[in-house]
Amino acid sequence: MPKLKTEEIQVNFGPQHPSMHGVLYLKVTLDGEVITAADPVIGYLHRSMEKIFENRTYAQCIAIIDRADYMSAYFNEMAFVSAVEKLMEVDVPLRAEYLRVILMELNRIQNHALLYGTLGMDLGAVTPVFYGQREREKIFDLFELAAGYRMHPNYFRVGGVKEDVPEEFLTGTAKFCDNFAGWLEEYNTLLTGNEIFRVRTRGVGKIDPTWAINAGITGPLLRASGFKWDLRKNDPYSIYDQFDFEVPVGTQGDAFDAFWIRMAEMEQSLRIVKQALSKLPDGPIKAKVPLNVRPPKGEAYARIESPRGESAVYIVSDGSNKPYRVKVRAPSFLHIGCLPDMLRGQLVADAIALVGVVDIVMGEVDR
Repeated sequence: MPKLKTEEIQVNFGPQHPSMHGVLYLKVTLDGEVITAADPVIGYLHRSMEKIFENRTYAQCIAIIDRADYMSAYFNEMAFVSAVEKLMEVDVPLRAEYLRVILMELNRIQNHALLYGTLGMDLGAVTPVFYGQREREKIFDLFELAAGYRMHPNYFRVGGVKEDVPEEFLTGTAKFCDNFAGWLEEYNTLLTGNEIFRVRTRGVGKIDPTWAINAGITGPLLRASGFKWDLRKNDPYSIYDQFDFEVPVGTQGDAFDAFWIRMAEMEQSLRIVKQALSKLPDGPIKAKVPLNVRPPKGEAYARIESPRGESAVYIVSDGSNKPYRVKVRAPSFLHIGCLPDMLRGQLVADAIALVGVVDIVMGEVDR
């Protein structure tokens, strides 16, 4: 029998596709149901954020950078204020550092809870969305107690945090920690052990550590490939060296491992929050820094471990109250560049799973 020859076709995913998790446009070339090429097209959310920074004071920049990775506002703020603190050689009070860690790790949990729900929905399981959103809402309630805002807190400051947290935040966080282990068990029962979900993710989009490192992949995707690298352990910042927690690592580098890493990281974030609450010291929540911050001339680079990978801010100061230049290292941007290689040879249905576990936020791509 002669082999059937078919013409390749091009299918457009996005930029308003429910499985693109933002305004990502994928031009996918198919041979039957097999992807032979994929071309990510970005720019539908471009806001010139890095240019806007040059015309705003350092205090105003904190509110703007919240909108980069809009699911990880506290991490954006941490990277920015850490770079400024390096320039000014500011020592952050210990209580402020603990509050920063608590808020960032809660932020990590709500990020991964979102991925849990949306990935399940993308692959046909709607129920996980409602479970994931339940915990996210509880965390947003805690954010509102601390900062007055739920999604864009504008809470970190150069030298500390805006104001101290109320007692209700501490008791509410402790209550959340007490209940979350049970909720996480529900997550695993619903999706992690689901046979259909495993079939849809096992062996899909496998990556090896060498390729991942050369491609600039960081965060859960890199750890899913088997490479144990987490800035909180390998290059500790803030006070992360004072906490006992593990770095989950995968073995296959496939979509399932990338998903499982997030599940395991939520458990580790919970450990960190519990330790931080138990050790939270009294004292000031902000160093003596002028309201109108004017770092000396120079440059500084600060990187942190965000839920998506290594997020960093590079600042050049000319001595004024506005940055001369700001460059944001966005993990989502680098991971989008890896999608063509990850998708090549996969089925159309696998593209949905892969885009989901890559966990792209277009706000930091098109910043």
